[in-house]
Amino acid sequence: MQSLVTLALIAVTVLVSWRAFNDRRVVDRLILWPPAIARQREYWRLLTHGFLHADFPHLLFNMVTLFFFGRLIERLMLQLTGSPLTFLLFYLSAIVVAILPSYLKNQDNPRYFSLGASGAVSAVLFAFIMVSPWSLIFVFFIPMPAVLYALFYVGYSIWMDRRGGDNINHSAHLAGAAYGVLFMVAMEPQVLQVFWEQLVNPRFR
Repeated sequence: MQSLVTLALIAVTVLVSWRAFNDRRVVDRLILWPPAIARQREYWRLLTHGFLHADFPHLLFNMVTLFFFGRLIERLMLQLTGSPLTFLLFYLSAIVVAILPSYLKNQDNPRYFSLGASGAVSAVLFAFIMVSPWSLIFVFFIPMPAVLYALFYVGYSIWMDRRGGDNINHSAHLAGAAYGVLFMVAMEPQVLQVFWEQLVNPRFR
């Protein structure tokens, strides 16, 4: 089954998040809280925060996105590398990389907390956009070419990151998106050529 890693990641995330909804001790142990990392060396929080979610809609949105795009990228990475572990490495490392800018900025801030898989999911989504920029994706049930959504997503995230005040880690979204692009190019440099060729020869599908 070529989507086994994606399905396993979804299952683990749902189980951990659901447990955390009903047990605050799980949240306290796994959430990204900078002082616990900087002072107590609880480095696992850089990874485990990606398996927690604030509420059910937050969890549902991330897991639905991961389900649709993760399976495609997992199959592609399997074809390119021959190893099912490539996608697992990509996703787990994306959780860590996406949160690093926020952590470094707030490592001395005891009031800062972060949780959610959005950074890693952004990496998966932008990896998909690199190989299929004109595919139609549905944004709140509205079809939109993936590359146009990417432009909107990046612009909105930059604006909201500077504005602040909505309790969403837009910095992690941006870092995850950039990591998804860079990982794909590092894994297979020809992805850039494929992306450009598709970009200048649009085919909606």
